[in-house]
Amino acid sequence: MSRPTQSLIWWRRRREWTIESLLCLAAVSSVLITAGIVGILMVESARFFQVVSLGDFLTDTMWTPLFEPPRYGIMSLLSGTLVTTAVALAVAMPAGTIIAAYLSEFAPHRVRECVKPVLEVLSAVPTVVFGYFALLFVAPLLQKFMPNLPTFNMLSAGIVMGIMIIPYISSLSEDAMRAVPMILREGAYGLGANRVITVFRVVFPAAFSGIVASYVLAISRAIGETMIVAIAAGQQPNLTLDPTEPAATVTAFIVQVCLGDLPHDSIGYKSIFAAGLMLFLMTLGFNIIGHLMRRRFREAY
Repeated sequence: MSRPTQSLIWWRRRREWTIESLLCLAAVSSVLITAGIVGILMVESARFFQVVSLGDFLTDTMWTPLFEPPRYGIMSLLSGTLVTTAVALAVAMPAGTIIAAYLSEFAPHRVRECVKPVLEVLSAVPTVVFGYFALLFVAPLLQKFMPNLPTFNMLSAGIVMGIMIIPYISSLSEDAMRAVPMILREGAYGLGANRVITVFRVVFPAAFSGIVASYVLAISRAIGETMIVAIAAGQQPNLTLDPTEPAATVTAFIVQVCLGDLPHDSIGYKSIFAAGLMLFLMTLGFNIIGHLMRRRFREAY
């Protein structure tokens, strides 16, 4: 077998260098785009905080940029964001984890191949459709059990958000569970454990780092959701932890301002950058916590 010629070796190295350069460019571009977004948020937020003090922004309980005198207390928007996210996670985390455990450990192959794509179709449904589903179906359904429930409320929006993010948890968690080595399952069976005990005492702890990653992704998706809360939650800044009341979220306020309710160069308009920066910091905090938990449990198992 003849050795490759020098020209052929040169073309191979050239091709490898081109592919590596493209991959490096893709990685660097994503970092630069993220840095650009953060930079714009910080620059515009600094202009906002030149007029509104950071203390008032973080401690004031009223958010009324459209009224005189305007007040910019982010707590009322954060409460709506956190409540709707908590309701969504209360729906999605147990449902998604149970679905993942069933698909990974109990479902026959044909059932898994049919159910998993159907679940992932939920991710492709436009969020505006989910918003009107929450407003026109879920809210009236809840009103049959809670007659005093207003049409616009955080409970219906949170429930539908939870349904929407179930595929994020079920798909990633199922992949993490299936990646657990079969020898661990066989060892549990050899010690007399049944399938249920094996799933929750062996497979689930071993796959916990991947499951936590799915939870973090779901939290980030729920915090950043816009159309469902803008349509179904009411867009009324309200400092409350009661999910049966209407409220506004950070993303819903940004949508409201972008529709033209405030002049472009006004302080009220610049407040969307401060709100966006707060949303970014919240998401970053959850991702850091998730990273620390994944590293801890990866080391443990």
